[in-house]
Amino acid sequence: MIQEFKEFISRGNVLDLAVGVIIGGAFTSIVKALVNYLINPLIGLCVGGIDFSDWSFKIFDATFKIGSFINSVINFLIIAFVVFLIVKFVNKLMPKPKEDDEEEIVPDNTELYLKEIRDALVNNNENKASSINNKKSL
Repeated sequence: MIQEFKEFISRGNVLDLAVGVIIGGAFTSIVKALVNYLINPLIGLCVGGIDFSDWSFKIFDATFKIGSFINSVINFLIIAFVVFLIVKFVNKLMPKPKEDDEEEIVPDNTELYLKEIRDALVNNNENKASSINNKKSL
């Protein structure tokens, strides 16, 4: 079981995922700071100096913080756009596989023999069918 765990951990996919999660967490904190300290004040200027991060309304004892939701939506959109740009950039860097470069599959001797046997059987059956048809027409 320990050996299987070592094999699992040493695979590149797990390590890549761990690095991605760590970088994603750090990137999320940067985007939150960008939204809270730069984008929200700019939006506040456009709507008359109102800081909507504190927007909320109450129904009975429940408080709905609409401003926090708006901040989360902006964070998501920025992160999704940056991830889109990164994926697009990486796709341009990676060479596309060309259909012309694909290696032609060469059959081995067993396959060749089996094809010859199949073709011989088909020809034999066709010859029998044609001789039967000739006898019926007489």
